[in-house]
Amino acid sequence: MLKSLTVWNFALLKQVQVEFGDGLNILTGETGAGKSILIDALGAILGRRISSDAIRTGCDSLRVEAVFTLEDESEALKSFLDEQAIEPEDGTLIITRQILRTGRNNNLVNGCHVTLTLLKQLGAHLVDVYGQHDSLSLLKEDSQFRLVDESSADVQDALDVYQQAYRAWQQAKKDFDEKQQDSREYAQRLDMLRWQAQEIRAAQIQPHEDETLEAEIRKLSHAEKIASYISESHDIFEGGGKTGEGILTGLSRIRKNLEELSRYDDTLANAQKIIEDASISLQEASYEVRDYAENIEFNPARLDQLQSRADVLYRLGKKYGGSSDDVLAYLEKIDAELRAIENYDADIAELEKKLQEREEDVRGKANLLTRARKKAAKQLDKAVGEQITALGMPKAVFTIDVSPAERYQLRGADTIALLFSANPGETPKPLQKVASGGELSRIALAIKTVDSARDTAAGSMVFDEIDTGIGGRTAQMVAERIAQVAVRRQVLCITHLPQIACMADTHLYIAKTVEGGTAMTHVQPLSEHERIQEIARMASGADLTTAALGNAKEMISHARVKKQKLAKM
Repeated sequence: MLKSLTVWNFALLKQVQVEFGDGLNILTGETGAGKSILIDALGAILGRRISSDAIRTGCDSLRVEAVFTLEDESEALKSFLDEQAIEPEDGTLIITRQILRTGRNNNLVNGCHVTLTLLKQLGAHLVDVYGQHDSLSLLKEDSQFRLVDESSADVQDALDVYQQAYRAWQQAKKDFDEKQQDSREYAQRLDMLRWQAQEIRAAQIQPHEDETLEAEIRKLSHAEKIASYISESHDIFEGGGKTGEGILTGLSRIRKNLEELSRYDDTLANAQKIIEDASISLQEASYEVRDYAENIEFNPARLDQLQSRADVLYRLGKKYGGSSDDVLAYLEKIDAELRAIENYDADIAELEKKLQEREEDVRGKANLLTRARKKAAKQLDKAVGEQITALGMPKAVFTIDVSPAERYQLRGADTIALLFSANPGETPKPLQKVASGGELSRIALAIKTVDSARDTAAGSMVFDEIDTGIGGRTAQMVAERIAQVAVRRQVLCITHLPQIACMADTHLYIAKTVEGGTAMTHVQPLSEHERIQEIARMASGADLTTAALGNAKEMISHARVKKQKLAKM
Protein backbone atom coordinates (compact mmCIF):
# COMPACT_ATOMS: atom_id res chain seq x y z
CA MET A 1 0.00 0.00 0.00
CA LEU A 2 1.20 3.52 -0.84
CA LYS A 3 1.76 5.32 2.45
CA SER A 4 3.19 8.63 1.28
CA LEU A 5 4.45 10.45 -1.78
CA THR A 6 6.89 13.36 -1.55
CA VAL A 7 7.73 15.45 -4.62
CA TRP A 8 10.37 18.13 -5.16
CA ASN A 9 10.57 20.40 -8.22
CA PHE A 10 8.26 18.38 -10.47
CA ALA A 11 6.54 20.88 -12.80
CA LEU A 12 4.09 22.87 -10.57
CA LEU A 13 5.00 20.80 -7.51
CA LYS A 14 7.78 22.66 -5.72
CA GLN A 15 7.70 20.60 -2.53
CA VAL A 16 4.64 18.52 -1.73
CA GLN A 17 4.18 15.64 0.69
CA VAL A 18 0.97 13.62 0.48
CA GLU A 19 -0.12 11.06 3.06
CA PHE A 20 -2.50 8.39 1.76
CA GLY A 21 -4.83 6.20 3.77
CA ASP A 22 -6.48 2.81 3.44
CA GLY A 23 -9.45 2.35 1.14
CA LEU A 24 -10.52 5.10 -1.24
CA ASN A 25 -8.30 8.19 -1.59
CA ILE A 26 -10.07 10.88 -3.62
CA LEU A 27 -8.15 13.73 -5.28
CA THR A 28 -10.21 16.71 -6.44
CA GLY A 29 -9.56 20.27 -7.53
CA GLU A 30 -10.09 22.72 -10.33
CA THR A 31 -9.03 21.81 -13.85
CA GLY A 32 -5.34 22.62 -14.34
CA ALA A 33 -4.56 22.59 -10.64
CA GLY A 34 -2.03 19.78 -11.05
CA LYS A 35 -3.92 16.58 -10.20
CA SER A 36 -2.52 14.64 -13.15
CA ILE A 37 0.96 15.97 -12.41
CA LEU A 38 0.76 14.23 -9.04
CA ILE A 39 -0.11 10.97 -10.80
CA ASP A 40 2.77 11.56 -13.23
CA ALA A 41 5.08 11.89 -10.21
CA LEU A 42 3.80 8.56 -8.93
CA GLY A 43 4.41 7.16 -12.42
CA ALA A 44 8.05 8.21 -12.09
CA ILE A 45 8.32 6.01 -9.00
CA LEU A 46 6.77 3.14 -10.97
CA GLY A 47 9.48 3.30 -13.64
CA ARG A 48 7.79 5.38 -16.29
CA ARG A 49 10.07 7.50 -18.45
CA ILE A 50 10.04 11.13 -17.40
CA SER A 51 11.53 13.89 -19.56
CA SER A 52 13.91 16.38 -18.01
CA ASP A 53 11.42 18.99 -19.26
CA ALA A 54 9.31 18.07 -16.20
CA ILE A 55 11.92 19.68 -13.94
CA ARG A 56 10.61 22.90 -12.43
CA THR A 57 11.94 26.08 -14.05
CA GLY A 58 15.12 27.27 -12.37
CA CYS A 59 15.96 23.88 -10.84
CA ASP A 60 18.66 21.41 -11.81
CA SER A 61 16.76 18.24 -10.89
CA LEU A 62 13.49 16.79 -9.68
CA ARG A 63 13.02 14.18 -7.03
CA VAL A 64 10.17 11.88 -6.04
CA GLU A 65 10.06 9.59 -3.01
CA ALA A 66 7.36 7.05 -2.18
CA VAL A 67 6.91 4.94 0.94
CA PHE A 68 5.07 1.62 0.61
CA THR A 69 3.96 -0.65 3.43
CA LEU A 70 3.99 -4.37 2.66
CA GLU A 71 1.68 -5.93 5.28
CA ASP A 72 -0.27 -7.91 2.67
CA GLU A 73 2.29 -8.22 -0.09
CA SER A 74 1.61 -10.80 -2.80
CA GLU A 75 3.71 -13.91 -3.30
CA ALA A 76 4.81 -12.52 -6.67
CA LEU A 77 6.13 -9.37 -4.97
CA LYS A 78 7.91 -11.40 -2.28
CA SER A 79 9.58 -13.55 -4.92
CA PHE A 80 10.61 -10.49 -6.94
CA LEU A 81 12.20 -8.79 -3.93
CA ASP A 82 14.01 -12.03 -2.99
CA GLU A 83 15.37 -12.43 -6.52
CA GLN A 84 16.70 -8.88 -6.50
CA ALA A 85 18.08 -9.18 -2.93
CA ILE A 86 15.98 -6.21 -1.82
CA GLU A 87 15.18 -6.42 1.88
CA PRO A 88 12.14 -4.50 3.18
CA GLU A 89 12.91 -2.59 6.37
CA ASP A 90 10.22 -3.20 9.01
CA GLY A 91 7.77 -4.06 6.26
CA THR A 92 8.51 -0.82 4.42
CA LEU A 93 9.78 -0.13 0.92
CA ILE A 94 11.17 3.34 0.15
CA ILE A 95 11.62 4.19 -3.52
CA THR A 96 13.46 7.34 -4.60
CA ARG A 97 13.79 8.65 -8.14
CA GLN A 98 15.92 11.64 -9.08
CA ILE A 99 16.10 13.04 -12.61
CA LEU A 100 18.79 15.57 -13.48
CA ARG A 101 18.43 18.14 -16.20
CA THR A 102 21.21 16.31 -18.06
CA GLY A 103 18.80 13.36 -18.36
CA ARG A 104 20.62 11.17 -15.88
CA ASN A 105 18.49 9.03 -13.52
CA ASN A 106 19.24 7.94 -9.96
CA ASN A 107 16.92 5.19 -8.77
CA LEU A 108 17.04 3.81 -5.23
CA VAL A 109 15.00 1.10 -3.52
CA ASN A 110 15.73 0.96 0.21
CA GLY A 111 19.09 2.54 -0.52
CA CYS A 112 20.00 0.12 -3.31
CA HIS A 113 20.64 1.46 -6.81
CA VAL A 114 18.40 -0.16 -9.43
CA THR A 115 17.88 0.22 -13.18
CA LEU A 116 14.81 1.87 -14.66
CA THR A 117 13.76 -1.48 -16.13
CA LEU A 118 13.87 -3.14 -12.72
CA LEU A 119 11.99 -0.19 -11.19
CA LYS A 120 9.26 -0.64 -13.79
CA GLN A 121 9.01 -4.35 -12.99
CA LEU A 122 8.78 -3.58 -9.28
CA GLY A 123 6.17 -0.88 -9.89
CA ALA A 124 3.90 -3.37 -11.63
CA HIS A 125 3.74 -5.34 -8.35
CA LEU A 126 2.93 -2.25 -6.30
CA VAL A 127 0.46 -0.07 -8.20
CA ASP A 128 -2.00 -0.62 -11.05
CA VAL A 129 -2.64 2.68 -12.89
CA TYR A 130 -5.82 2.96 -14.95
CA GLY A 131 -6.49 6.14 -16.92
CA GLN A 132 -9.42 7.40 -18.93
CA HIS A 133 -7.83 6.21 -22.18
CA ASP A 134 -6.95 2.73 -20.93
CA SER A 135 -10.40 1.41 -21.93
CA LEU A 136 -9.20 1.65 -25.53
CA SER A 137 -6.66 -1.10 -24.78
CA LEU A 138 -9.61 -3.50 -24.49
CA LEU A 139 -9.94 -3.24 -28.25
CA LYS A 140 -6.44 -4.62 -28.79
CA GLU A 141 -6.03 -8.31 -29.42
CA ASP A 142 -3.10 -8.64 -27.01
CA SER A 143 -5.13 -7.08 -24.19
CA GLN A 144 -7.98 -9.49 -24.80
CA PHE A 145 -5.64 -12.47 -24.60
CA ARG A 146 -4.12 -11.13 -21.36
CA LEU A 147 -7.59 -10.63 -19.90
CA VAL A 148 -8.41 -14.32 -20.33
CA ASP A 149 -4.96 -15.82 -19.74
CA GLU A 150 -4.23 -13.90 -16.54
CA SER A 151 -7.64 -14.70 -15.07
CA SER A 152 -6.84 -18.35 -14.40
CA ALA A 153 -3.84 -20.25 -13.03
CA ASP A 154 -4.97 -23.25 -15.10
CA VAL A 155 -4.70 -21.20 -18.29
CA GLN A 156 -1.25 -19.95 -17.28
CA ASP A 157 -0.05 -23.51 -16.67
CA ALA A 158 -1.53 -24.74 -19.94
CA LEU A 159 0.02 -21.80 -21.80
CA ASP A 160 3.49 -22.50 -20.34
CA VAL A 161 3.27 -26.16 -21.36
CA TYR A 162 1.98 -25.28 -24.83
CA GLN A 163 4.73 -22.69 -25.44
CA GLN A 164 7.42 -25.24 -24.57
CA ALA A 165 5.89 -27.68 -27.08
CA TYR A 166 5.50 -24.89 -29.66
CA ARG A 167 9.16 -23.87 -29.41
CA ALA A 168 10.26 -27.51 -29.73
CA TRP A 169 8.05 -27.87 -32.82
CA GLN A 170 9.47 -24.69 -34.35
CA GLN A 171 13.02 -25.96 -33.76
CA ALA A 172 12.18 -29.32 -35.35
CA LYS A 173 10.67 -27.48 -38.33
CA LYS A 174 13.78 -25.34 -38.66
CA ASP A 175 16.06 -28.41 -38.56
CA PHE A 176 13.93 -30.18 -41.19
CA ASP A 177 13.84 -27.13 -43.49
CA GLU A 178 17.61 -26.61 -43.19
CA LYS A 179 18.22 -30.28 -44.03
CA GLN A 180 16.04 -29.99 -47.11
CA GLN A 181 17.79 -26.79 -48.14
CA ASP A 182 21.16 -28.48 -47.71
CA SER A 183 20.08 -31.31 -50.03
CA ARG A 184 20.09 -28.93 -53.00
CA GLU A 185 23.80 -28.35 -52.50
CA TYR A 186 24.69 -31.94 -51.64
CA ALA A 187 25.45 -33.23 -55.19
CA GLN A 188 28.13 -30.64 -55.93
CA ARG A 189 29.45 -30.77 -52.40
CA LEU A 190 29.61 -34.56 -52.44
CA ASP A 191 31.81 -34.63 -55.57
CA MET A 192 34.21 -32.09 -54.12
CA LEU A 193 34.51 -33.89 -50.77
CA ARG A 194 35.13 -37.27 -52.41
CA TRP A 195 37.86 -35.78 -54.64
CA GLN A 196 39.55 -34.15 -51.62
CA ALA A 197 39.39 -37.36 -49.61
CA GLN A 198 40.84 -39.35 -52.50
CA GLU A 199 43.70 -36.88 -52.94
CA ILE A 200 44.63 -37.00 -49.25
CA ARG A 201 44.35 -40.80 -49.02
CA ALA A 202 46.47 -41.26 -52.17
CA ALA A 203 49.30 -39.46 -50.41
CA GLN A 204 49.24 -42.08 -47.59
CA ILE A 205 50.26 -39.52 -44.99
CA GLN A 206 51.51 -40.81 -41.66
CA PRO A 207 51.13 -39.00 -38.33
CA HIS A 208 53.98 -36.48 -37.76
CA GLU A 209 55.41 -37.43 -41.16
CA ASP A 210 56.41 -33.89 -42.09
CA GLU A 211 58.48 -33.59 -38.92
CA THR A 212 60.22 -36.94 -39.58
CA LEU A 213 60.96 -35.98 -43.18
CA GLU A 214 62.38 -32.63 -42.20
CA ALA A 215 64.79 -34.26 -39.74
CA GLU A 216 65.98 -36.87 -42.25
CA ILE A 217 66.37 -34.32 -45.07
CA ARG A 218 68.40 -32.11 -42.78
CA LYS A 219 70.66 -35.06 -41.93
CA LEU A 220 71.19 -36.21 -45.53
CA SER A 221 71.74 -32.66 -46.80
CA HIS A 222 74.70 -32.27 -44.42
CA ALA A 223 76.07 -35.82 -44.54
CA GLU A 224 79.61 -34.75 -45.53
CA LYS A 225 79.89 -32.23 -42.69
CA ILE A 226 78.48 -34.76 -40.24
CA ALA A 227 81.01 -37.38 -41.40
CA SER A 228 83.83 -34.90 -40.92
CA TYR A 229 82.67 -34.02 -37.40
CA ILE A 230 82.35 -37.70 -36.47
CA SER A 231 85.74 -38.68 -37.90
CA GLU A 232 87.53 -35.91 -36.05
CA SER A 233 85.68 -36.73 -32.83
CA HIS A 234 86.54 -40.41 -33.11
CA ASP A 235 90.23 -39.58 -33.65
CA ILE A 236 90.24 -37.39 -30.54
CA PHE A 237 88.76 -40.26 -28.54
CA GLU A 238 91.06 -42.99 -29.88
CA GLY A 239 94.21 -41.14 -31.03
CA GLY A 240 95.87 -40.93 -34.37
CA GLY A 241 94.54 -37.48 -35.19
CA LYS A 242 96.39 -34.16 -35.20
CA THR A 243 97.18 -34.43 -31.50
CA GLY A 244 98.69 -37.88 -31.90
CA GLU A 245 97.19 -39.19 -28.70
CA GLY A 246 93.48 -39.81 -27.96
CA ILE A 247 91.52 -38.82 -24.86
CA LEU A 248 90.92 -42.42 -23.85
CA THR A 249 94.64 -43.27 -24.18
CA GLY A 250 95.61 -40.26 -22.07
CA LEU A 251 92.98 -41.10 -19.43
CA SER A 252 94.28 -44.66 -19.32
CA ARG A 253 97.78 -43.46 -18.52
CA ILE A 254 96.51 -41.00 -15.89
CA ARG A 255 94.43 -43.77 -14.32
CA LYS A 256 97.46 -46.10 -14.22
CA ASN A 257 99.68 -43.39 -12.69
CA LEU A 258 97.14 -42.70 -9.93
CA GLU A 259 96.83 -46.39 -9.17
CA GLU A 260 100.58 -46.58 -8.69
CA LEU A 261 100.51 -43.37 -6.61
CA SER A 262 97.86 -44.76 -4.31
CA ARG A 263 100.32 -47.46 -3.15
CA TYR A 264 102.29 -44.67 -1.43
CA ASP A 265 99.67 -41.97 -0.76
CA ASP A 266 95.84 -42.17 -0.97
CA THR A 267 95.28 -38.40 -0.91
CA LEU A 268 94.17 -38.50 -4.55
CA ALA A 269 91.81 -41.44 -4.05
CA ASN A 270 88.79 -39.28 -4.87
CA ALA A 271 90.45 -37.91 -8.00
CA GLN A 272 91.30 -41.49 -8.98
CA LYS A 273 87.59 -42.47 -8.69
CA ILE A 274 86.50 -39.45 -10.77
CA ILE A 275 88.98 -40.41 -13.49
CA GLU A 276 87.73 -44.01 -13.46
CA ASP A 277 84.08 -42.88 -13.83
CA ALA A 278 84.99 -40.43 -16.57
CA SER A 279 86.94 -43.06 -18.40
CA ILE A 280 83.95 -45.42 -18.39
CA SER A 281 81.52 -42.67 -19.55
CA LEU A 282 83.83 -41.46 -22.29
CA GLN A 283 84.40 -45.02 -23.48
CA GLU A 284 80.61 -45.43 -23.88
CA ALA A 285 80.42 -42.12 -25.73
CA SER A 286 83.21 -43.31 -28.01
CA TYR A 287 81.23 -46.47 -28.87
CA GLU A 288 78.15 -44.36 -29.76
CA VAL A 289 80.20 -42.08 -32.00
CA ARG A 290 81.74 -45.14 -33.68
CA ASP A 291 78.33 -46.75 -34.27
CA TYR A 292 76.94 -43.49 -35.65
CA ALA A 293 79.93 -43.23 -38.03
CA GLU A 294 79.26 -46.72 -39.33
CA ASN A 295 75.65 -45.77 -40.19
CA ILE A 296 76.41 -42.51 -41.94
CA GLU A 297 74.99 -42.65 -45.47
CA PHE A 298 75.47 -40.11 -48.20
CA ASN A 299 72.71 -41.03 -50.64
CA PRO A 300 71.74 -38.32 -53.16
CA ALA A 301 68.95 -40.52 -54.59
CA ARG A 302 67.37 -40.94 -51.15
CA LEU A 303 67.63 -37.18 -50.57
CA ASP A 304 65.82 -36.45 -53.86
CA GLN A 305 63.13 -38.96 -52.90
CA LEU A 306 62.61 -37.34 -49.48
CA GLN A 307 62.48 -33.84 -50.93
CA SER A 308 59.87 -34.92 -53.47
CA ARG A 309 57.81 -36.39 -50.67
CA ALA A 310 58.18 -33.18 -48.66
CA ASP A 311 56.88 -31.21 -51.64
CA VAL A 312 53.78 -33.41 -51.75
CA LEU A 313 53.12 -32.84 -48.04
CA TYR A 314 53.72 -29.10 -48.44
CA ARG A 315 51.14 -28.80 -51.25
CA LEU A 316 48.57 -30.77 -49.27
CA GLY A 317 49.33 -28.66 -46.20
CA LYS A 318 48.73 -25.45 -48.16
CA LYS A 319 45.32 -26.75 -49.31
CA TYR A 320 43.99 -28.56 -46.25
CA GLY A 321 46.00 -27.47 -43.22
CA GLY A 322 49.43 -26.52 -41.96
CA SER A 323 51.01 -29.81 -40.89
CA SER A 324 50.58 -33.48 -41.75
CA ASP A 325 48.44 -33.90 -38.64
CA ASP A 326 46.24 -30.97 -39.72
CA VAL A 327 45.70 -32.59 -43.11
CA LEU A 328 44.75 -35.90 -41.44
CA ALA A 329 42.34 -34.03 -39.15
CA TYR A 330 40.76 -32.41 -42.20
CA LEU A 331 40.37 -35.86 -43.74
CA GLU A 332 38.47 -37.01 -40.64
CA LYS A 333 36.20 -33.98 -40.99
CA ILE A 334 35.56 -34.79 -44.64
CA ASP A 335 34.73 -38.40 -43.76
CA ALA A 336 32.25 -37.25 -41.10
CA GLU A 337 30.54 -34.88 -43.56
CA LEU A 338 30.47 -37.58 -46.23
CA ARG A 339 28.81 -39.96 -43.81
CA ALA A 340 26.25 -37.29 -42.94
CA ILE A 341 25.51 -36.61 -46.60
CA GLU A 342 25.44 -40.26 -47.54
CA ASN A 343 23.05 -40.85 -44.62
CA TYR A 344 20.84 -38.00 -45.81
CA ASP A 345 17.81 -40.14 -46.54
CA ALA A 346 17.90 -41.68 -43.08
CA ASP A 347 18.50 -38.28 -41.44
CA ILE A 348 15.69 -36.52 -43.33
CA ALA A 349 13.34 -39.36 -42.47
CA GLU A 350 14.29 -39.10 -38.80
CA LEU A 351 13.82 -35.30 -38.84
CA GLU A 352 10.48 -35.65 -40.59
CA LYS A 353 9.34 -38.18 -38.01
CA LYS A 354 10.48 -35.89 -35.20
CA LEU A 355 8.66 -32.95 -36.83
CA GLN A 356 5.43 -34.94 -37.02
CA GLU A 357 5.76 -35.96 -33.37
CA ARG A 358 6.37 -32.35 -32.31
CA GLU A 359 3.43 -31.14 -34.37
CA GLU A 360 1.16 -33.75 -32.83
CA ASP A 361 2.37 -32.70 -29.38
CA VAL A 362 1.64 -29.05 -30.15
CA ARG A 363 -1.84 -29.98 -31.37
CA GLY A 364 -2.58 -31.81 -28.14
CA LYS A 365 -1.22 -29.05 -25.92
CA ALA A 366 -3.12 -26.43 -27.95
CA ASN A 367 -6.38 -28.32 -27.41
CA LEU A 368 -5.76 -28.39 -23.65
CA LEU A 369 -5.02 -24.65 -23.71
CA THR A 370 -8.20 -23.97 -25.68
CA ARG A 371 -10.31 -25.89 -23.19
CA ALA A 372 -8.72 -24.02 -20.27
CA ARG A 373 -9.33 -20.68 -22.00
CA LYS A 374 -12.96 -21.48 -22.75
CA LYS A 375 -13.54 -22.43 -19.14
CA ALA A 376 -11.85 -19.23 -17.90
CA ALA A 377 -13.75 -17.14 -20.48
CA LYS A 378 -17.06 -18.55 -19.28
CA GLN A 379 -16.24 -17.63 -15.68
CA LEU A 380 -15.20 -14.12 -16.78
CA ASP A 381 -18.40 -13.74 -18.80
CA LYS A 382 -20.44 -14.24 -15.67
CA ALA A 383 -18.28 -12.10 -13.33
CA VAL A 384 -17.89 -9.17 -15.74
CA GLY A 385 -21.53 -9.43 -16.81
CA GLU A 386 -22.67 -9.02 -13.21
CA GLN A 387 -20.57 -5.86 -12.89
CA ILE A 388 -21.88 -4.47 -16.19
CA THR A 389 -25.42 -4.99 -14.95
CA ALA A 390 -24.58 -3.16 -11.74
CA LEU A 391 -23.17 -0.29 -13.83
CA GLY A 392 -26.57 0.47 -15.35
CA MET A 393 -26.70 -1.88 -18.35
CA PRO A 394 -29.07 -4.64 -17.14
CA LYS A 395 -29.99 -5.74 -20.68
CA ALA A 396 -26.45 -5.80 -21.98
CA VAL A 397 -24.80 -9.04 -23.00
CA PHE A 398 -21.04 -9.47 -22.63
CA THR A 399 -19.30 -12.63 -23.73
CA ILE A 400 -15.75 -13.72 -24.52
CA ASP A 401 -15.55 -15.83 -27.64
CA VAL A 402 -12.66 -18.32 -27.90
CA SER A 403 -12.51 -19.80 -31.40
CA PRO A 404 -9.94 -21.64 -33.56
CA ALA A 405 -7.19 -19.64 -35.24
CA GLU A 406 -5.96 -20.27 -38.75
CA ARG A 407 -2.53 -21.36 -37.55
CA TYR A 408 -0.51 -22.11 -34.45
CA GLN A 409 1.22 -19.17 -32.81
CA LEU A 410 3.29 -18.74 -29.67
CA ARG A 411 0.14 -17.84 -27.73
CA GLY A 412 -1.82 -20.83 -28.99
CA ALA A 413 -4.25 -21.83 -31.71
CA ASP A 414 -7.08 -19.54 -30.63
CA THR A 415 -8.58 -16.20 -31.45
CA ILE A 416 -10.26 -14.23 -28.68
CA ALA A 417 -12.96 -11.62 -29.20
CA LEU A 418 -14.91 -9.58 -26.66
CA LEU A 419 -18.52 -9.54 -27.87
CA PHE A 420 -21.10 -7.05 -26.66
CA SER A 421 -24.73 -6.19 -27.14
CA ALA A 422 -26.27 -3.22 -25.31
CA ASN A 423 -29.88 -3.95 -26.21
CA PRO A 424 -32.07 -7.07 -26.01
CA GLY A 425 -32.61 -8.98 -29.21
CA GLU A 426 -29.33 -7.86 -30.77
CA THR A 427 -26.67 -10.42 -31.55
CA PRO A 428 -23.45 -9.72 -29.61
CA LYS A 429 -20.77 -8.30 -31.90
CA PRO A 430 -17.11 -7.37 -31.46
CA LEU A 431 -16.70 -4.67 -28.82
CA GLN A 432 -14.86 -2.26 -31.11
CA LYS A 433 -17.77 -2.25 -33.58
CA VAL A 434 -20.75 -1.66 -31.29
CA ALA A 435 -19.70 -0.14 -27.94
CA SER A 436 -19.88 3.61 -27.41
CA GLY A 437 -17.20 5.48 -25.49
CA GLY A 438 -19.30 5.52 -22.33
CA GLU A 439 -20.14 1.84 -22.62
CA LEU A 440 -16.48 1.04 -23.21
CA SER A 441 -15.48 2.90 -20.04
CA ARG A 442 -18.06 1.04 -17.97
CA ILE A 443 -17.04 -2.34 -19.41
CA ALA A 444 -13.41 -1.53 -18.61
CA LEU A 445 -14.38 -0.56 -15.05
CA ALA A 446 -16.35 -3.78 -14.71
CA ILE A 447 -13.28 -5.75 -15.73
CA LYS A 448 -11.10 -3.79 -13.32
CA THR A 449 -13.57 -4.51 -10.55
CA VAL A 450 -13.25 -8.23 -11.25
CA ASP A 451 -9.45 -7.88 -11.54
CA SER A 452 -9.18 -6.27 -8.13
CA ALA A 453 -10.38 -9.44 -6.41
CA ARG A 454 -7.44 -11.49 -7.68
CA ASP A 455 -4.73 -12.43 -5.23
CA THR A 456 -2.01 -11.47 -7.71
CA ALA A 457 -3.23 -7.88 -8.09
CA ALA A 458 -1.02 -4.97 -7.04
CA GLY A 459 -1.71 -3.58 -3.59
CA SER A 460 -2.81 -0.15 -4.86
CA MET A 461 -4.88 0.99 -7.83
CA VAL A 462 -5.08 4.42 -9.45
CA PHE A 463 -8.14 5.63 -11.40
CA ASP A 464 -7.15 8.77 -13.29
CA GLU A 465 -10.32 10.66 -14.37
CA ILE A 466 -12.11 7.59 -15.79
CA ASP A 467 -15.39 9.36 -15.04
CA THR A 468 -15.00 11.75 -17.98
CA GLY A 469 -18.19 11.99 -20.02
CA ILE A 470 -20.56 10.28 -17.57
CA GLY A 471 -23.04 11.62 -15.05
CA GLY A 472 -26.35 11.04 -13.29
CA ARG A 473 -27.27 7.48 -12.38
CA THR A 474 -24.29 6.09 -14.30
CA ALA A 475 -21.94 8.23 -12.21
CA GLN A 476 -23.50 6.83 -9.05
CA MET A 477 -23.00 3.24 -10.24
CA VAL A 478 -19.39 3.97 -11.23
CA ALA A 479 -18.82 5.44 -7.78
CA GLU A 480 -20.16 2.30 -6.12
CA ARG A 481 -17.91 0.06 -8.27
CA ILE A 482 -14.84 2.11 -7.36
CA ALA A 483 -15.85 2.00 -3.70
CA GLN A 484 -16.28 -1.77 -3.99
CA VAL A 485 -12.75 -2.08 -5.37
CA ALA A 486 -11.52 0.05 -2.46
CA VAL A 487 -12.94 -2.46 0.04
CA ARG A 488 -10.20 -4.91 -0.98
CA ARG A 489 -7.46 -2.60 -2.20
CA GLN A 490 -6.16 0.88 -1.69
CA VAL A 491 -7.53 3.13 -4.44
CA LEU A 492 -6.36 6.57 -5.55
CA CYS A 493 -8.96 8.29 -7.72
CA ILE A 494 -8.88 11.66 -9.49
CA THR A 495 -12.44 12.75 -10.17
CA HIS A 496 -14.67 15.69 -11.04
CA LEU A 497 -17.87 13.93 -9.95
CA PRO A 498 -19.36 14.54 -6.52
CA GLN A 499 -21.00 11.08 -6.63
CA ILE A 500 -17.50 9.53 -6.57
CA ALA A 501 -15.88 12.09 -4.28
CA CYS A 502 -18.45 11.52 -1.52
CA MET A 503 -17.28 7.89 -1.28
CA ALA A 504 -13.81 8.96 -0.08
CA ASP A 505 -12.13 7.52 2.98
CA THR A 506 -9.43 10.17 2.52
CA HIS A 507 -10.19 13.32 0.54
CA LEU A 508 -7.28 15.38 -0.81
CA TYR A 509 -7.80 18.77 -2.39
CA ILE A 510 -5.33 20.01 -5.00
CA ALA A 511 -5.09 23.74 -5.59
CA LYS A 512 -2.87 25.99 -7.68
CA THR A 513 -1.65 29.36 -6.42
CA VAL A 514 0.66 32.03 -7.77
CA GLU A 515 3.44 33.11 -5.44
CA GLY A 516 5.98 35.69 -6.52
CA GLY A 517 4.78 35.41 -10.11
CA THR A 518 5.32 31.63 -10.14
CA ALA A 519 2.56 29.00 -10.25
CA MET A 520 2.67 26.40 -7.50
CA THR A 521 0.49 23.41 -6.63
CA HIS A 522 -0.48 22.45 -3.06
CA VAL A 523 -2.16 19.30 -1.72
CA GLN A 524 -4.36 19.58 1.36
CA PRO A 525 -6.23 16.81 3.23
CA LEU A 526 -9.81 17.93 3.88
CA SER A 527 -11.64 17.83 7.18
CA GLU A 528 -15.26 16.69 7.31
CA HIS A 529 -16.48 20.28 7.08
CA GLU A 530 -14.14 21.05 4.18
CA ARG A 531 -15.26 17.89 2.39
CA ILE A 532 -18.88 19.05 2.52
CA GLN A 533 -17.88 22.38 1.01
CA GLU A 534 -15.80 20.75 -1.75
CA ILE A 535 -18.54 18.29 -2.74
CA ALA A 536 -21.07 21.12 -2.74
CA ARG A 537 -18.76 23.10 -5.05
CA MET A 538 -18.37 20.08 -7.35
CA ALA A 539 -22.14 19.58 -7.49
CA SER A 540 -23.38 23.16 -7.61
CA GLY A 541 -20.48 25.36 -8.62
CA ALA A 542 -18.96 28.29 -6.77
CA ASP A 543 -22.30 29.46 -5.27
CA LEU A 544 -22.40 27.45 -2.02
CA THR A 545 -26.00 27.84 -0.91
CA THR A 546 -27.47 26.27 2.19
CA ALA A 547 -29.31 23.81 -0.04
CA ALA A 548 -26.08 22.88 -1.85
CA LEU A 549 -24.28 22.29 1.46
CA GLY A 550 -27.19 20.26 2.76
CA ASN A 551 -27.22 18.14 -0.38
CA ALA A 552 -23.47 17.54 -0.08
CA LYS A 553 -23.86 16.53 3.55
CA GLU A 554 -26.62 14.11 2.60
CA MET A 555 -24.51 12.63 -0.20
CA ILE A 556 -21.68 11.92 2.23
CA SER A 557 -24.11 10.35 4.70
CA HIS A 558 -25.63 8.07 2.03
CA ALA A 559 -22.15 7.18 0.81
CA ARG A 560 -21.11 6.15 4.29
CA VAL A 561 -24.09 3.77 4.56
CA LYS A 562 -23.37 2.36 1.11
CA LYS A 563 -19.74 1.70 1.96
CA GLN A 564 -20.75 -0.15 5.12
CA LYS A 565 -22.93 -2.44 3.02
CA LEU A 566 -20.14 -3.00 0.49
CA ALA A 567 -17.70 -3.92 3.27
CA LYS A 568 -20.03 -6.73 4.35
CA MET A 569 -20.35 -8.21 0.85
